Amino acid sequence: MSSLSDGLECQWQPSRWLLAGYGGVQLLALLSLWQVDLPLWALALGLLFCIAHALWVVPRYLSLSSPFAYRGLRCDQEGWQVYSLAAGWQVIELHADSLALPAIILLRFRLLGQRRVRSLCIARDSLSRDQHRRLRVRLKFSRNRWAAAR
Repeated sequence: MSSLSDGLECQWQPSRWLLAGYGGVQLLALLSLWQVDLPLWALALGLLFCIAHALWVVPRYLSLSSPFAYRGLRCDQEGWQVYSLAAGWQVIELHADSLALPAIILLRFRLLGQRRVRSLCIARDSLSRDQHRRLRVRLKFSRNRWAAAR
């Protein structure tokens, strides 16, 4: 196993699997709105919420077209950091409920100095097979992965 001095840096691309899954869930939400006997105003409000959610989620988490979208992660002697075009590299503190599975990595983190916990889904098709495996191994077995950032 490599040490922290080796470092790890990965930059991912948009995932077709996550986009397809999100599209399926949105379709189910819209179908359920259509099937439920609601007044017209409630139906319109539900439709508006679905559209607003898609306008927020797709550019920031799925297509990565927003400058605020997190596109990279690295681990070195300074700790864990995430990358976005708008803010560059930012130091983070990983949370213990992060999950590294063969198909998907669910990364839960907090930016340094903030209370809000954020989440990222990194699907298997977002990274090369080797990078995805290295990131999963680092997340599972890194000694100080939950330590506070320096």
